[in-house]
Amino acid sequence: MITTRRGALGFAAAAATPLPALAMTPVSQIAPPDPTETIRLWPLGAPGGEGVAVTPEVTERSTDPAFHDRFARYTTDPILTVLRPERPNGASLLLIPGGGYKWAVVDKEGLDCARVFAAAGITCFVLRYRLPGDGWAAGSDAPLQDAQRALRVVRARAAADGLDQTRVAVLGASAGGHLAGMLTARTDQTYAPVDDADAVSMRPDLSILLYPVATMSDPFVHTGSRKEMLGQTPSAEAIARYSLERMDWSGRPPVFLLHAMDDEAVPVENSLSLLPVIRAAGVPVEAHLFQEGGHGFGVRLIAGKPAAVWPELVLRWAARTGWVD
Repeated sequence: MITTRRGALGFAAAAATPLPALAMTPVSQIAPPDPTETIRLWPLGAPGGEGVAVTPEVTERSTDPAFHDRFARYTTDPILTVLRPERPNGASLLLIPGGGYKWAVVDKEGLDCARVFAAAGITCFVLRYRLPGDGWAAGSDAPLQDAQRALRVVRARAAADGLDQTRVAVLGASAGGHLAGMLTARTDQTYAPVDDADAVSMRPDLSILLYPVATMSDPFVHTGSRKEMLGQTPSAEAIARYSLERMDWSGRPPVFLLHAMDDEAVPVENSLSLLPVIRAAGVPVEAHLFQEGGHGFGVRLIAGKPAAVWPELVLRWAARTGWVD
């Protein structure tokens, strides 16, 4: 399904199933405190780090005390930051922020979005992942190692956390959407098992891709992401291997696509090229296009615009799949 701005508004207005009210970006003078619960993905150290010589950094870009705008780079010890709702409904959401594979956003597509979905009863896990250019033995697959491991850790902990291990979804934005797409479409194991968590499935039950970097091919590629992922002059084989629209989507879980048509960083054609591939594979897919929004809007940068309804659209779609009540 593709909706324009008018269609999306009509859909939101016409939906009859009651769902918890979503708390959009709160009006505050001081940014909310960071969650204190984190989970190390690799207790014995991330695989393939023998040639890594970077020092982790977290940089704050915001000068407004009302909100953070941080990014992390040179990550060597990937973590999940956990946001637990007051009334958990049993569903889990792995959030993978973007950053062009040069860094990983912390707030805008991570904690900010997680707070919105946690307000709807969903237990959220925000991934801080390794980057492909930092010297890891897995190279371009280092971020995917973290994503596969993260999904398994969330699922393996579900029973102890009082959650449903059959209701674990992934949400990725921008380059994080590319990583979430690879997590969804690729079935190859990218690392050797390290503990019992690796015995559970790494397949998400739903996949939500926000303005994803889908293709590694010209003319619609996000060149920065491709350079960081594949180098300055990637081979045709590498471009094909890491382009979502060139992957086999058969048997994969339902997918939700969302993009703004005025996105100048990652053109809307990224989602438009992926949509028919997913449909042809027989996978349930829903797509929403908005006239305005630009790129990297998360939940904060579209206040007052039609695209601000996107979390509600995700929840209503997810309710039809049974992921939430």
